[in-house]
Amino acid sequence: MRMLSEANGSIAGAGALLKILRDGQARTRAELVQLTGLARSTLGQRLDALLSQQWIVPTEEAISSGGRPAVAFTFNRGARIALAADLGATHARVAITDLGTEVLAERADEVPIDRGPVETLTWLQHTFEEMLAETGHTRDQICGIGVGLPGPVEHSSGRPVNPPIMPGWDGFPVPEWLGERFGAPVLVDNDVNIMALGEHWAARPEADHLIFVKIGTGIGCGIISDRHLHRGAQGAAGDIGHIQVASATDIVCRCGNLGCLEAVASGAAMSARLSADGVEAADSRDVVRLVRGGNTQAVQLIRQAGREIGDVLASIVNFFNPSVIVVGGDIAEAGEQILAGLREVIYSRSLPLATQHLTITASELSDRAGVIGAAVMVIEHALAPGTVDQAVTRD
Repeated sequence: MRMLSEANGSIAGAGALLKILRDGQARTRAELVQLTGLARSTLGQRLDALLSQQWIVPTEEAISSGGRPAVAFTFNRGARIALAADLGATHARVAITDLGTEVLAERADEVPIDRGPVETLTWLQHTFEEMLAETGHTRDQICGIGVGLPGPVEHSSGRPVNPPIMPGWDGFPVPEWLGERFGAPVLVDNDVNIMALGEHWAARPEADHLIFVKIGTGIGCGIISDRHLHRGAQGAAGDIGHIQVASATDIVCRCGNLGCLEAVASGAAMSARLSADGVEAADSRDVVRLVRGGNTQAVQLIRQAGREIGDVLASIVNFFNPSVIVVGGDIAEAGEQILAGLREVIYSRSLPLATQHLTITASELSDRAGVIGAAVMVIEHALAPGTVDQAVTRD
């Protein structure tokens, strides 16, 4: 029993060793001993544990320093796969990635979230199954499933909480429903949070403080603070769409309150206004189509929407002092038309110190930000040192 306990103690730090190797650099045993300060026997046990789980692999070419070539080890991005889904108000994007977030398969489809959780998640289940078959992967290779939803989510339970555009979803056990069908951990978050994760991971890893603003059917923002996603006490941080704006105190929002930013500046609000004036515009994408086609009314609406959103963000810039504001969602596809309105107000109403090095830009990942972020959420959970230690100890 004592020998078994000692062995388990030796491999219990395998997760921390994997964290070092995740940077992709190949390292020999000697380099790892020097880097970690571990005894060679302890290091060997942890390497063996990681090799048995295929978290790491020997490099194809040994490293030579003049004598006998030494074997080096590197992180195996293909050891597992992540299933990722970004479910929006009207459409969904689904992907399978490796552990480095490289997309192995991807689907996009029109999937109205208001048709309810069972029908939507059944579609997601079948889509994942088709993609697994397409890529030749099995359920045993899934390290987790990440899902983004267009409404408030209690991250600790993964359950939606009173989502205004998701009838039937309130309190629905999304992690349990999907987990029973795939036998893998399921993490659920607000769609803007996973977009912020994806953009930070893939396009702005150098940014310590970043705000991702999604402007689509609704409006929200994800907050990266000190390189970590800030969710708040209950997971409601960043819900700027329901901040009241002075210019619209008589307009009823779908949440029931008056004068919400979302009620005047979202894609849904703009398309409704255009439709009321006889212009064909069913959703956010139609608004962007009209802007790109030079429709004067649509251009004026989107510029004013940028100013309204900029007015709210100016206060956030003063309070939070981000280095980058990234704009995503369908309306971001209007490019400079929406960014011009945002910049105009933010730079004029925020403190000069807060805007001195502030960058305001469109998302580089565009409509892929959500699925990349959902994959990042899963991968970071699966490869956390404690999770890896549990996996290798069970083995």
